[in-house]
Amino acid sequence: MTLETKETLDQETLDGLQKLIRYNIDSSKGFKESAEEIDNASIATMFRELADQRCAIATELQQHVQWNGEEAVDDGSAIAAMHRAWLAVRGKLSGGDAYAILCEAERGEDYIKAAYESVLKSTAGSAMNSTLQHQYAKIKTGHDRVRDLRDSFKS
Repeated sequence: MTLETKETLDQETLDGLQKLIRYNIDSSKGFKESAEEIDNASIATMFRELADQRCAIATELQQHVQWNGEEAVDDGSAIAAMHRAWLAVRGKLSGGDAYAILCEAERGEDYIKAAYESVLKSTAGSAMNSTLQHQYAKIKTGHDRVRDLRDSFKS
C-alpha cells in the first residue's frame, strides 16, 4: 500500500477537490454579483472580501490538482449560474433589500458548507485533510457571518 501524499492523491480525493473548486468559484461569483445588487455598503464590502477568499481557496485547490497531473476545473456549475440569475432578479425586485439578498447568500453558503462536509467525510485520512479542514473553517466562518447578518435584518 502506497502512502498518499499531496502529489500522489487518489482519484476520489482529486474528484472531491474538483467539486470544491467548482463550489468555490460559484461562491466567489455569487458574492461578487451580490455585492453589486445590495444597497448596503458594509455588506457589499463583506461580500467582496468573501469573494476574494473563495477565489484564493479555489486557486489553492487548483494547484493541488495540477500537482497531480490533472487539469483543474476553472469554471462554476450551471446550477449555480441559475441561482445567481435568480439572485439578480430577486435583488432587482426587492430594490437591493439586504434581507432578501442575505437570504439567498446564506442559502448558497449552506451548499458550499455541505460540500466541504461531504468531501471531508469521503476523503478522511487523505493527505489533503489538513488543508481541507483549514479551508472548511474559513467557509464555516463565512457562512456564520452571512447567517448572523441575515438574522439581524429580520423584521
